[in-house]
Amino acid sequence: MQKKCIFGTKCAFCRAEIIKIGTMNKTFLVVGTAAFVVLTAAIGTLIVRAQPPKTGLDTSTIDSLDIARYMGRWYELARFDHPFERNMELVTVNYTLKPDGTVEVVNSGYNTRRGKFKQSRGTARRVKGRNGELEVTFFLNFWSPYKVLELAPDYSYALVGSNSDKYLWILSRTPRLSSAVLSEILVRAEERGYDTDRLIWVEQD
Repeated sequence: MQKKCIFGTKCAFCRAEIIKIGTMNKTFLVVGTAAFVVLTAAIGTLIVRAQPPKTGLDTSTIDSLDIARYMGRWYELARFDHPFERNMELVTVNYTLKPDGTVEVVNSGYNTRRGKFKQSRGTARRVKGRNGELEVTFFLNFWSPYKVLELAPDYSYALVGSNSDKYLWILSRTPRLSSAVLSEILVRAEERGYDTDRLIWVEQD
C-alpha cells in the first residue's frame, strides 16, 4: 500500500497521536535501496544522474563510513515513492563485502499488487575521495549515487539519499525504531531540505 508519510511535521496533531493513528491503519513502520524491476531501475538511474540537486538541498554525506560495519541486513522503514519499489512492503536489503572490495546488494520485498515476494541483486562500490558515498548498479553499467546522509554512531539507522530530492530512504537494523529516534531523523532530513511529508512508511509486519 502506498500512503504519504503519517509522521510529517506539518500535521496539526502531536507526534504521539500520529504514531497511534498510523499503527491502527497499518501504514506505519519501516530499507532497501534499489530496483525490483531491472529495466525500470536503469531508467531511474539515468534520471538520478541527469537531474541536478534541488536548490537548497543538502546532499552532503557523513565524513567517515566503516564499510565493513555497514554490511549486513537493513530494514527499509520509509522511502520516497518511485517506480522500482512501488507496491513493495516488508523490504530489506543485505550488503555483503566481497574480496575485490565491491559490495553485493540483495534487495527483497513483498509486492502487494502481485501477491508475491521479489528479489533483486546488484553491486555497490566505493567512490574514490568520498568516504560516505557509494555507487550502486542493478543493470549493466548504469551506476547510481548512494549517499549516506546520516548514520547513527552505533550504525543502528541510516538516512540515505542520492543527487536528487526524488530519492530518500530511512534504514534500520531493526524493523522498528522508537518515535524519539524517528523524530530526530525526520528533523535532520528536513534541515537538509527534504519534504518528509512525501515519505511512504513501509510495512514490516
